[in-house]
Amino acid sequence: MSFQALKLVELARQSLLSDEAVAISALQYLPEELIPPLFMEAFTGRHLKVLREMVAAWPYPCLPVGALMETPHLETLKAVLDGVDKLLTHKVHPRSRKLQVLDLRTVQHSFWNTRAGREDAGSSAQAVSDKQIVKDLPRYALRRRFKVLADLSLRFSANEYQTYLLQWAEQRKHFLQLCCSKMQIVAFPVDSIRNVLKIFQPQYIEELELYSGWNLPTLAWFSPYMGQMRNLHKLFLASIQKIKVENISTDLEKCVTRFISQFSKFNSLQHLYMNGIYFLSHRMKQLFRCLKSPLETLSMTDCVLSQCDLNSLCQYQSLCQLKHLNVSSVELFDLHLTDLRVFLESVIETLQTLELEHCGMRDSQLSALLPALSQCSQLTKVNFYDNDISMPMLKDLFHHTANLSQLTLELYPAPLECFDDMGVVLPERFSLVCSQLMDALRAVRQPKKVSFATYFCHECCSRSIYDLETSLCPCWQ
Repeated sequence: MSFQALKLVELARQSLLSDEAVAISALQYLPEELIPPLFMEAFTGRHLKVLREMVAAWPYPCLPVGALMETPHLETLKAVLDGVDKLLTHKVHPRSRKLQVLDLRTVQHSFWNTRAGREDAGSSAQAVSDKQIVKDLPRYALRRRFKVLADLSLRFSANEYQTYLLQWAEQRKHFLQLCCSKMQIVAFPVDSIRNVLKIFQPQYIEELELYSGWNLPTLAWFSPYMGQMRNLHKLFLASIQKIKVENISTDLEKCVTRFISQFSKFNSLQHLYMNGIYFLSHRMKQLFRCLKSPLETLSMTDCVLSQCDLNSLCQYQSLCQLKHLNVSSVELFDLHLTDLRVFLESVIETLQTLELEHCGMRDSQLSALLPALSQCSQLTKVNFYDNDISMPMLKDLFHHTANLSQLTLELYPAPLECFDDMGVVLPERFSLVCSQLMDALRAVRQPKKVSFATYFCHECCSRSIYDLETSLCPCWQ
């Protein structure tokens, strides 16, 4: 921004602070490049009348106002939406009708660093072009109807900010579309969810996080809504009411089937996280069969997997390009891990992170995985915390991973030799054994970040950790 332009911005800013009416009257004469810095001044200073007029006169396709909202402010939101109302009723100069998308998502946006001339953008920063703004928008954003983009976190009950936005959008649903790309539901009343989903169009939701505490019938009721989210990229499910497989009645079995069937409707699901979803034990084959697109992330944690569930991992093309696998807090100690080894062999060219924390694995089970692990050349992270592994087995593991040059984070359990017969850690022994293991690892390759850790202490809920130095849990300090 030139010196003359900066001077004009400063004059406009001073006028804004001293006389909002004068500032409003001058808006139509300002060059386009001076509007963003003045908008930021009006926004941060909460000059609401000016803010409303600037929204109506915005000269670019998108207004990423959410990037400026560190903390939602109701009166500011009202002013912004009043500006959209003025724009939609065509009470503005024709040259100002470029705005097509109001982006309320609280995400970082390069627009403000460059268009607004922030110092931290650097003196050589180029202004963001309209084409770049369009490119950064979701693919559904620029169409004929005016779009409002918003992420929604429904926690127990809607706050006044969310309530106002939803009511405003519902009253104008014939003139605009309220599009939610990320939705989080945390113990939100079922009836309220139904009303919210009537305002948002489910096909625009790309990420859904569901922490509900629901029972199976309620989840089954919600499932068809989930199935309408055809462009879902990421699905996180947690805290569904715990039911043992053997206690599932015929009616509940229908609920499970209804839930699983929705996965066949997702056209581009890439990341699937399921935490504490016990009712899917013995049913993972059904779920994997429904997947239409290759997964990049599969996380099945704090649940029960059967032998047939493990076997189904290597049967479907939807898992053949997996980059991240997490089966932490899944009891594997009584399962044969040959199926898991076969699966790892099928993803040796893509797998980047492998997490097997707190699985109750023993030496024999880890040994079964070593031939596959030695071939996973893209691995950047491994996590074996909280497994019952001996010192010789860990040394064998190091030799099998000698050629894995991409590893940047390695988390290993304190070996069995660090504990007494009662399972209590021996501090001096812990330091000595882990130091020896670190030397053994360095003998085969140059590690980056490595930690050895005990189980969590029952008294203080902390671990003792060795990563070049020993950090004992508070009970031993």
